[in-house]
Amino acid sequence: MFNSKRVAVTGGCGFLGSHLCEMLLKKGYEVICIDNCFTSSKKNIENFMSNPMFEFIRHDITFPLYIEVDEIYNLACPASPVHYQRDPVQTTKTCIHGAINMLGLAKRLNAKILQASTSEVYGDPEIHPQPEGYWGRVNPIGIRSCYDEGKRCAETLFFDYHRQHNLKIKIARIFNTYGPRMHPSDGRVVSNFIMQAIENKPITVYGDGSQTRSFCYVDDLIRGLVFLMESDDKVTGPINLGNPAELTVIELAKQVIEMCGSKSEIEFKPLPSDDPLKRKPDISLAAQELSWSPKVPLEKGLKATIDYFMGIFNA
Repeated sequence: MFNSKRVAVTGGCGFLGSHLCEMLLKKGYEVICIDNCFTSSKKNIENFMSNPMFEFIRHDITFPLYIEVDEIYNLACPASPVHYQRDPVQTTKTCIHGAINMLGLAKRLNAKILQASTSEVYGDPEIHPQPEGYWGRVNPIGIRSCYDEGKRCAETLFFDYHRQHNLKIKIARIFNTYGPRMHPSDGRVVSNFIMQAIENKPITVYGDGSQTRSFCYVDDLIRGLVFLMESDDKVTGPINLGNPAELTVIELAKQVIEMCGSKSEIEFKPLPSDDPLKRKPDISLAAQELSWSPKVPLEKGLKATIDYFMGIFNA
């Protein structure tokens, strides 16, 4: 099927971006992938490079970009603490200057634009689970602030462009997502645990492991992003996208050890600064506005992710 829609994906070489490019190509769209490959890899898109409907542009969105598109998915930003704390100034620039440049492009083209925001806008929450109406509890000067506050400011910019210029915007607040193409050393809990288990190294659990997380498989998340982009223009978001099935970090560690058949033991380390103790999305708005909910159970998603990392380890 051919569809003449032309779609830009910033951060398109990344974990989420590459899966999004793949889904948009399957829908018959012309896809322009934009990435400076700061934390991502062209290996994630190598299977698309021969597709005549796909184009890759190496570009840093903190600088203006001039292309012609109908829709923009703005996913560009380091998304794991290891990566975004490596260069916090650049992370803040990507969130804010990048948003300004992409919003300016969308304004010039009268294009619809989606911002990949994050559950980190809620900080270490006082309300559980987190609904979109909760304003959050974020440290503005901590080591995670470059990302947390950067994403919060990007949301502000999106709504100001919407109110001031009538721009068609969408904002998705993405909760923990996992699956194939995650970077093996990005410091996220799922990739950390799997790689440590495969190598029979100690599983690093920060704090006592009682902190909770909710994990959404990548296919479910990408489906939610596309549903949001294709929804009525009145649906701006923010809309939570994540899996409300909550478990403790220690439970996840034990499940990964078992599924990998690993000899790893659990090693406890101090909890990092500003690390949230609870994280669970309220997805009732996504269900109402997008008829979306996650479908892939954790065990099935973990198996696919473990198989992917096994392939990397054995390569």
